[in-house]
Amino acid sequence: MAKQTKKQKALAAKLDAEKLYGVSEALQTLKELSSVKFDETVEIAMNLGVDPRHADQMVRGMVSLPSGTGKDVKVAVFAKGDNADKALAAGADKVGAEDLMEDMQAGNLDYDRVIATPDMMGIVGRLGKVLGPKGLMPNPKLGTVTPNVEQAIKDAKGGQIEFRVEKAGIIHSGIGKLSFTEDQLKANFDAFVDAIVKAKPSGSKGKYVRKVSLSSSMGPGLKIDTTEVAGV
Repeated sequence: MAKQTKKQKALAAKLDAEKLYGVSEALQTLKELSSVKFDETVEIAMNLGVDPRHADQMVRGMVSLPSGTGKDVKVAVFAKGDNADKALAAGADKVGAEDLMEDMQAGNLDYDRVIATPDMMGIVGRLGKVLGPKGLMPNPKLGTVTPNVEQAIKDAKGGQIEFRVEKAGIIHSGIGKLSFTEDQLKANFDAFVDAIVKAKPSGSKGKYVRKVSLSSSMGPGLKIDTTEVAGV
């Protein structure tokens, strides 16, 4: 890791763990503090007033980040015939049927998204124990079981990400790279928060969005002033 400059050390020393930051101020601070040689991911964490052990308090869905994710998204598609040809043309990294199933059963799971046409679910269903724990199981509610594989691949490659609340009522996600402009990151932040707000489940009681923080891969977590966040 690169050494921090005097300016970075002084800034880090002044960080107040209890301070509430505006989104732009937090992003500027993370950029100024970064001293590593790789392009860090900017991460958001949201504490929600839900208990996901109850079905009516689950928060899950998809959101398209307008500035993209900054990463190369690897997509596998279960399809045959014309749909397989369309998937390859749309940029899928791997397309197949039984052969792809066997490949995944052998442990080859280096994918960020798995998509399937509806007629392939008989095959995909056998991979539940393999794909489920990794959050890769195709799901019609999330648009990853679809006859329109071209659009699903375009969405996955273009910045669409899945979000899902964890047991403690927290949602974590990357929302771009630190090298993005402040405006690009702010647009992604706004889109992500808006999606979470719109996904508020019927069983949520009391305050829904309780805390929001931003961090980078190697940087500190900065608490966000939610009074400045639209819709919260």
